[in-house]
Amino acid sequence: MDVTELSTSESVSKKKGKTKKIKRKTKSDEGPVEEIKPADDEVKEEKSESGGFFPPTFSVSEIKNKQRRHAMFLKLKQEKRKLKLELKKKRKKEREALGDKAPPKEVPKTIENQRIYDETTVNPEDEEVAFDEGTDEFSAYFNRLTNPKVLITTSDRPRGRTVRFCEQLATVIPHAHVYYRRGLALKRVIPQCVSRGFTYLIVINEDRKVPNGLILCHLPDGPTAHFKVSSVRLRKEMKRRGKDPTEHVPEVILNNFSTRLGHTIGRLFAALFPHDPHFIGRQVATFHNQRDFIFFRFHRYIFKNEKRVGIQELGPRFTVKLRSLQKGTFDSKFGEYEWVHKRHEMDSSRRKFHI
Repeated sequence: MDVTELSTSESVSKKKGKTKKIKRKTKSDEGPVEEIKPADDEVKEEKSESGGFFPPTFSVSEIKNKQRRHAMFLKLKQEKRKLKLELKKKRKKEREALGDKAPPKEVPKTIENQRIYDETTVNPEDEEVAFDEGTDEFSAYFNRLTNPKVLITTSDRPRGRTVRFCEQLATVIPHAHVYYRRGLALKRVIPQCVSRGFTYLIVINEDRKVPNGLILCHLPDGPTAHFKVSSVRLRKEMKRRGKDPTEHVPEVILNNFSTRLGHTIGRLFAALFPHDPHFIGRQVATFHNQRDFIFFRFHRYIFKNEKRVGIQELGPRFTVKLRSLQKGTFDSKFGEYEWVHKRHEMDSSRRKFHI
């Protein structure tokens, strides 16, 4: 009996061993089949990628692998660029074939050319505008009765960057003098400026050691404009800048100051500089208005030949945006404001501008 039991147990163990071996074989057989399937899918996808054709419902965001998704995105971008260039060449050939009968070129849509018309847009030939300009606060300057003299100061306890910015501004604006504030209130500074013959007061404010505000006060009767300052670049921070500016009076360019408010701001900037520029110095100060942001640049130019001109930026550069325009000199409590920037207007639009 013992012998038979041993034989049966051995047979059972042998059977179990066989079954285990069979299972292992089946697993080993199934393994390569599963590995082959994704390889087939990859071949199909590579074929579709090389062919440059994708199903209409295809989305790059469905690809979970980050590297493959990025590679697919770049390929799609290249294909779109190729199609765009082919269409452009095709249109060019059609225009050359048609000659004078070719349709006019399409003007691209931008925020500037889609701007909502402003009722206060100035017509230079308007008699009412000419009368207002002849009797406003800047009429004495434009009639050559006064010469500009500018005082530049800062907020209390200015940091090094703000002080350097004021010193570089003084090299751009002729007859400008930099004085430190020493804790005096602006209401006490303004009468002293008037008594000493200054026609402008510029105050540079700062926050966290960075210039962030500019008050431009025309003396003695105003107006006073408050600007937000951003993107300040001093001369040492600029690449490929030219040599320091000379003492020649620069030319002034004012771009896109088209509304009544913009006209006032343009005259406010123009009155900072003397009337007769020195063309020998070949220096230009530019105030360019675009979407209510006023960009300031200071360049030196040189004529290479009759058609080509080279320019070299001298610095500093900065951007300002008007926050308020006040009648008269600076008065924070009882001043009368002509215009104040409202952040959340009812009729606010990306295509509506004030300057």
